[in-house]
Amino acid sequence: RNLLNVANQIVVFAVIAVGMTMVIITAGIDLSVGSLVALSAVVASTLIVMVGGEAASNFELFYCSLAAVATCAAVGGFSGVMITTFKIPPFIATLGMMQVASGLAFIIAGGQSIYRIPESFTWLGRDADLLSLPNAVILMGITYLVAHVVMSKTTLGRHIYAVGGNRQAA
Repeated sequence: RNLLNVANQIVVFAVIAVGMTMVIITAGIDLSVGSLVALSAVVASTLIVMVGGEAASNFELFYCSLAAVATCAAVGGFSGVMITTFKIPPFIATLGMMQVASGLAFIIAGGQSIYRIPESFTWLGRDADLLSLPNAVILMGITYLVAHVVMSKTTLGRHIYAVGGNRQAA
């Protein structure tokens, strides 16, 4: 029971670690990830409250979450453009974006907690369905399995390793 509790507590960090591993293998760095998690949570929560709060449908929850992911993808894309077009070192670009994303999350939330989120939205992080394992732990396992397959069995994985080994040769 204690091991499941610990696993459930580290899920967010473990899933982020998968993406960061791929970034670090390419000899890159992204310091803005934590702030982007906060920004996506604030954007999704704010949109959910705007479309109905606790009465929001699963359809609305999905599209609010999708909008939050798209927002963070746009912010990450902007960082990528700054790095590739203007040759800003990734450390500096993502350090600046970390501050911007954190500030945006604070401004959007107004420095307050966001309430009136439907219970169905927290299902992934709180319930346990398969073999009494928390849903988030199962998702973490699936994420690690997919990342392993991508990195060891696909062309994309070989390209990621090649860029990290020698960018010019890749």
